[in-house]
Amino acid sequence: MKAVLLDAASLGDDVDLTPIRALVENLDVHQLTSPEQTRERLTGATIALTNKVVIDAELIDALPELKLICVLATGTNNIDMAAAERRGIVVRNVSAYGTASVAQHTLMLMLALAARLPLYQNEVKAGAWQRSDIFCLLDQRTLQLAGKHLVIVGSGVLGTAVARLGEAFGMGVTFSARPGNEANDSRPALASLLDTADVLSLHCPLTDETRGLIGSDALAAMKPDALLINCARGGIIDEAAALAALRDRRLGGLAVDSLPSEPPREGHALLDALAEPLNLIVTPHNAWITPEARQRVVELTADNLRDWLA
Repeated sequence: MKAVLLDAASLGDDVDLTPIRALVENLDVHQLTSPEQTRERLTGATIALTNKVVIDAELIDALPELKLICVLATGTNNIDMAAAERRGIVVRNVSAYGTASVAQHTLMLMLALAARLPLYQNEVKAGAWQRSDIFCLLDQRTLQLAGKHLVIVGSGVLGTAVARLGEAFGMGVTFSARPGNEANDSRPALASLLDTADVLSLHCPLTDETRGLIGSDALAAMKPDALLINCARGGIIDEAAALAALRDRRLGGLAVDSLPSEPPREGHALLDALAEPLNLIVTPHNAWITPEARQRVVELTADNLRDWLA
């Protein structure tokens, strides 16, 4: 039984693949696989393991021996699920592997924005502290989290973990109703929470209901010193509108860990804006990357293999 891992580089070179190797007769490991290489590498394989490499209907139909696709991530948008079902190919993904890692990253972004860290770092670098008439710099108005209102969109394991951390800092936490399902949800609609939110943190999937969820109207309803954090998916916020609000001081801080296209080879306005004196943080979709979380992906994938083999 042949198994092929198509994009091991997405897990990092410090991850131990032993749990997977122990379950298959032969594991071919490729660091990266281009679309042109995918068919050749999967020929004769019973099991395909992929994080982001696309396995579409044409490819599935060309691989008669393929029986199992293991996605080393939660999202399965890179797999043609209908084609796999038609062929009787089982698709398994993993979830909740990076809860602690993403929650920690979210709080790091929240704390940095609250302290106006990007702005103060720029001022220190420019020599403002050295020239100060007093012992400190206090021209940037910081935000004390204790007693503030944290609004979270997405009440799954990630949102719940962030809520616990926010409460540890003395914040009051409210989960919004699921976007698009407000009529059947007892929780308050997001629109009714925006004007009281000191911090808005997004932990929901990108769907038709959440695409552009935080756009011009939502931003206009928020406090001018509110912080907006997106550790979910690019496209949930209107990045151009959020940047305009930040520049116009209608938003207190903005931090994102994802962009609509990744990697952003064509650039992005938020990346360009990092050169400006703004309370802005962009991290390269690495909220999930603690060694523990990446190793957990391997362990959960091994569990999926074991269950399938049984």
